[in-house]
Amino acid sequence: MNAIIRDNPRNQPESDSHGASGSGLLRGDFGRARGRSRIEETAERNFSLAAEHLFLRPDQRQLLRTPFREIKVALPIQMDDGTIAVFVGYRVQHSGARGPGKGGIRFHPEVRDGEIHALAEIMTWKTALADLPFGGAKGGIACDPSLMSTAELERLTRKYVARIHRFMGPYRDIPAPDLNTGPQTMAWILDEFSSRHGYSPACVTSKPIELGGLPGRNTATGYGVGIVLTEHLLATGRAPAGLRVVIQGFGNVGSNAAQFLADCGCTVIAVSDINGGIISRDGRGLPIPDLIRHARATGSVGDFPGCDPIGHQEMLSLDCDVLIPAALEGVLHADNADAVRASLVVEAANMPVTAEADEIFAKNGITVIPDILANSGGVIASYFEWTQNLQQEAWTAQRVSHELRRRLSRTYREVARVASSRGISLRRAAYVIAVERVANAEALRGSSTAQ
Repeated sequence: MNAIIRDNPRNQPESDSHGASGSGLLRGDFGRARGRSRIEETAERNFSLAAEHLFLRPDQRQLLRTPFREIKVALPIQMDDGTIAVFVGYRVQHSGARGPGKGGIRFHPEVRDGEIHALAEIMTWKTALADLPFGGAKGGIACDPSLMSTAELERLTRKYVARIHRFMGPYRDIPAPDLNTGPQTMAWILDEFSSRHGYSPACVTSKPIELGGLPGRNTATGYGVGIVLTEHLLATGRAPAGLRVVIQGFGNVGSNAAQFLADCGCTVIAVSDINGGIISRDGRGLPIPDLIRHARATGSVGDFPGCDPIGHQEMLSLDCDVLIPAALEGVLHADNADAVRASLVVEAANMPVTAEADEIFAKNGITVIPDILANSGGVIASYFEWTQNLQQEAWTAQRVSHELRRRLSRTYREVARVASSRGISLRRAAYVIAVERVANAEALRGSSTAQ
């Protein structure tokens, strides 16, 4: 079996991974029964915040939450040692009511269909909140890139595109990077898709500049986190100067958010990556440019001069003003939320705060800026790239920066206005805006009566 494809009757515009010997090797969860994850539960709870506020009927809720199409494919490739390994790939196209699907592709050993469903749904609400002409999608391959060569990753990426290319395209579904994927992966996707459909730069975003990529796309998500945070500080009468910030995750998003905030005068006192965390000894903050260079050279923030090591959980409970989870989902949960001492949590990662943690934060007076607002700079910049590819023009870095700030500032102010006027949290306000926009689009298109 090469693919399992399930379409829902709605109009739409359109574990370990290293191969071992033997054709029986299967990486993924074909046919595996599993319980629901924290990510799935959090996605359902976040949607319910808006559905209850909007008085949506049960049938409307089902329509809005059910993915339009789910794809699961077997990906057999030859490994460098000559053996054949079979990986499992996924693509979920959650909604096309407002435009083609948009969402990243991740390579990670724990990729599973339930999490991909939840992340695709989040992309629907994120693009709607930013008022972009996209729906939501997400994809992934269950693999461990750290155990694979560049050649093996390229073969795996091309096989994935070969399996699902009929369901991709500039007006159907436009992938982008996610965990352990980047511009090179997108370049392989572009080439493989174009070999079947003709040169199609708008079929994927976050490409290298030489292949139609956008100046500033790689920094847009992290900078966007900083833009949203500074807008919130302005709205609440606080200044960024001297604000003590802790960032959990120092990859692309975390490092760029750190640089933006340091440039604004914030004091980044601690950061972490997959190998552990560091905290400044003198309390004056970390020299972010030097730290970024160190992390790129060594592959980790560890052993940076003038710092002390700190554990992941200890870092989340540091005395600070702002905590920015910028790594994986579900890192703040019922077991550690009470220990958080920050007054503001900014979700730079997707769904880093579980439903239980969100309730604890509300009880403890901690404000949360939700992911579909805080980290939407990436998908906004992807929209700019898609637009420039379709129009066959090149945007300048200055234009990207100006438009990114304008759109994020506008969206934050809209969310803050709804939250204030209705007496609800920023998260609920963001979801109310997003879900209402998608619900209106479904109703206008007649999706609720489609057979």
